[in-house]
Amino acid sequence: MENRSQWGTRAGFILAAVGSAVGLGNIWRFPSVAYESGGGAFFIPYLFALLTAGIPILIMEFTMGHKYRGSAPLTFSRMNKKSEFVGWWAVLVAFVISTYYSVIIAWAISYSFFSFNLSWGEDTEGFLFGDYLHLADVPGQVGGLVPGVLIPLIVVWVLVLGILFRGVKKGIEVANRIFIPLLVIVFLVIVIRAVTLPGAAEGLNAFFTPDFSRILEPDVWIAAYGQIFFSLSIAFAIMITYSSYLPKKSDITNNAFIVGFGNSGFELLAGIGVFGVLGFMAASSGVGVDEVVAGGVGLAFVVFPAIINELPAFNGLFGVLFFVSLTLAGITSLVSITEAYVSALVDKFKITRTKAVLFGGGLAAVISLLFASRGGLHFLDVVDYFINQFGVAMLGLVEVVLIAWILRKSNVLKSHANSVSDIRLGSWWTICLTIITPIVMGYMMLGLFKQNLLREFDTATGNYEGYANAFVAFGGWTVAIAALVIGIVLSLTKWKSDELTEYTEQDREAK
Repeated sequence: MENRSQWGTRAGFILAAVGSAVGLGNIWRFPSVAYESGGGAFFIPYLFALLTAGIPILIMEFTMGHKYRGSAPLTFSRMNKKSEFVGWWAVLVAFVISTYYSVIIAWAISYSFFSFNLSWGEDTEGFLFGDYLHLADVPGQVGGLVPGVLIPLIVVWVLVLGILFRGVKKGIEVANRIFIPLLVIVFLVIVIRAVTLPGAAEGLNAFFTPDFSRILEPDVWIAAYGQIFFSLSIAFAIMITYSSYLPKKSDITNNAFIVGFGNSGFELLAGIGVFGVLGFMAASSGVGVDEVVAGGVGLAFVVFPAIINELPAFNGLFGVLFFVSLTLAGITSLVSITEAYVSALVDKFKITRTKAVLFGGGLAAVISLLFASRGGLHFLDVVDYFINQFGVAMLGLVEVVLIAWILRKSNVLKSHANSVSDIRLGSWWTICLTIITPIVMGYMMLGLFKQNLLREFDTATGNYEGYANAFVAFGGWTVAIAALVIGIVLSLTKWKSDELTEYTEQDREAK
């Protein structure tokens, strides 16, 4: 029964988990969220959220995977057969995310090459949407494939699937042992260069100066929990899968703290680098830092190229380093996201890893072509919003309520974690998991539904980003709901091996 793949070393697991957590959002989401939520004062709710939700859920998922020795569907099935659909729901969310996440990495690869001769010119926004993406005028139009996106997209999938073909120890672990140290080194160089630029001090002051008047605003605390939640790769099957490859005697709690603080440390580093550069841009333009702050795609592919144009020396090299860092962060995250459904296919249908990678990864690669089309950015925008808000966030709430209140597995998981960990879990973990996290996440979800379901649809532009009703229904709600529905259908299919359904807690303890 214990012929499951395993990590070669503890460091290999930690690097892989950190590689999964550290992604594009750390670099382009955290700095702007922190700035807009009180600057230095934001770190108080952020740290509170990390200790009351991020690390507790991370410990929970690490323990689930380690105790029940399976991918997310298998783990949930072994806890309670009726809860298997939650595991498949998480797997389907991961699958959807992988289809468009890969395309953003392809953009980063392209921009790494554009950096050599600053191909984007002076109009960086026009270059991105016009010259590079050839963006369709009307959201919902597909248009033809964009060669400039298609070619690096193929490279992304060849690299990721090649890593996954080699397995856990020789593929994922080796890749993260190379990519994560390289990412840290590259980003440290970026930060050192950023903080030595003229005007960097003003940018860092804007980032760190606390606005304590905002500390009691509910939106600031929700932003902190949201950032922690989305940046730690929790609630979409990854951490359960990764921890299932740990040896039986592995320190779970300690690993969770290392991964949690490692991820937050990189976010802080990203904030310093980004705001050092934004301070330079503000000083060069003669405007306030608040006028140049941006996040997401706009920060990475519009604002940063514009800043790189103005750098006093070695601007091409700085651009290469920045976009290479995005590529490395994206690749390690995409490997983990794809492994979540590859592992589930192997467990459920007893097929070889090669077949699972070819089918699961191959299907995701084919679907990703939609986002490499002229209309790709519009599809990416709406799918990303809805699958994150009504997939990942909803999943997190369902997962915690299911474990803590319905299946009442908190004490079972706590006992297992304590039996193998140096840092013992006590009432802190139980209170966070059963009370604090469900309340905060429940409040978040109520706000999201109020914002997206109860608004007036009296015009065709009353939706997210002003998109038409049909486009939001097709590209947003349908995708988010389909992940749940298909997950339920998959949970109703039979396991290909009887031993998978006969696993019980008593069997596990006996072994």
